[in-house]
Amino acid sequence: MSSGLVDAPPSGPGVPSRRRRRPWLRWVLAVTVTVVLLVAGVTVGVYAKLSGNIKHEDVTADDLGATRPPKVAGTAMNILVVGSDQRTGKNAKYGRRVTGERTDTIMLVHVSSKRDNAMVISFPRDSLVQLPACRATGGHSGQRPHLGMINESFNSGGIACTWKTIETLTHIHIDHFVKVDFAGFKSMVDAVGGVEVCLPQRVDDTKALLHLPAGRQTLNGEQALGYVRARYSMGDGSDIGRIQRQQMFIASMVKKAMSGETLTDPAKLFALLDAGTKAVTTDRGLSPGVMKDLATSLQGLDAGKIRFITTPWHYSLTQPGRVEWVQPQAGRLFQIVAKDQSVEGIKGGQAKVGRSKIQIELRNGTWRSGLGTQVAAFLEQRGYHITRIGDSARKPQPKTTILYGPNGETRVPTLTGDLLAAVPRKVAGARTNRLVLVIGDDWTGLKPLRSDDTESIKGFDATHDSCAT
Repeated sequence: MSSGLVDAPPSGPGVPSRRRRRPWLRWVLAVTVTVVLLVAGVTVGVYAKLSGNIKHEDVTADDLGATRPPKVAGTAMNILVVGSDQRTGKNAKYGRRVTGERTDTIMLVHVSSKRDNAMVISFPRDSLVQLPACRATGGHSGQRPHLGMINESFNSGGIACTWKTIETLTHIHIDHFVKVDFAGFKSMVDAVGGVEVCLPQRVDDTKALLHLPAGRQTLNGEQALGYVRARYSMGDGSDIGRIQRQQMFIASMVKKAMSGETLTDPAKLFALLDAGTKAVTTDRGLSPGVMKDLATSLQGLDAGKIRFITTPWHYSLTQPGRVEWVQPQAGRLFQIVAKDQSVEGIKGGQAKVGRSKIQIELRNGTWRSGLGTQVAAFLEQRGYHITRIGDSARKPQPKTTILYGPNGETRVPTLTGDLLAAVPRKVAGARTNRLVLVIGDDWTGLKPLRSDDTESIKGFDATHDSCAT
């Protein structure tokens, strides 16, 4: 498959296998439901019906402890979002049957005091963090303080323990929680008339029952389910790559839900809200009345003011397969949220085009097995999106080269600024804004990340178009 930059395709997949992880989509539905409920609005005529859909669960002051972070910005709202993998009822057909309930999805939706912007902060599920003590409650055994994976808290102490864990780690005061299962995902997508995505290459995934051509297209609910669950058939096959792709899907769905096409169609709007409210469980403080008031205050919010950000991270050097948060960037992000500040005003040395808006195809031009996968991991840690890993048609390539077309020229300075050595080369007939990085024998890695580099905490907004050229 041609990248659109050069006609000769990679000679082979060249993608070493990675540690297999279960493909979940809870966080996609979780964030989509939460953001849509907050921005779409609830009309009086359907208020009672939607109120009856929502389930509630108690979280007490004793669960959260006496040393919670203070509420700094009084009218800002921070909502913890988790995705449940419960496999009973309508969820039974999604994956392997297991008992109990876990979450591989933890995020925070921050709504500003002025209701003029929102942020969706994602916490990688394999984050290695210092977990706090949680009391045993509701059939959970409780949690002792220890170094572990962030998603352990939900299994040990339920939503209350996860709430306490996030507050302890980030020092952000959380106001409410939303827990979502994924049974209603397909109906939500269908309710908005499908969601538009962009594929850099054709997808044929037998496990996900997904067969899609390359390019821009609108997915129905069944296709969307396969798209957000697929992993190895798209991009570089990593879990981080899938998270990036899912974030773009959420952005596209939020943009569609906030469009006049949805908001001015009563039947379509009700179908979306009906599916969304049936999928959520909240604390009792997040009542339908609070949701309605918040939704009303957010009706004028522009999609360009909703940002998607992943907590700055890098792969752990001590525990392979785990990730650790990058400091001081992660702490800076948490402080911005706690103080209800905006990431848009942050200045840094990064080029105009942010890393999160740049897609890269990697081609290993050396005989060093697995180098493409290693480089992909380094670039993902910086926030780049890896669309594919392969081999160059000829080996060895002496120089590391960045191939780009006219539409991708503005993206080149960002990538060259991160690499120790690379030679840009323009391909006049290219039809895409993606970059192709051919790794040569002179590859020596990336430049160290500066402590004042703030690009990783800016993310991208809901107007982002992965197909734009």
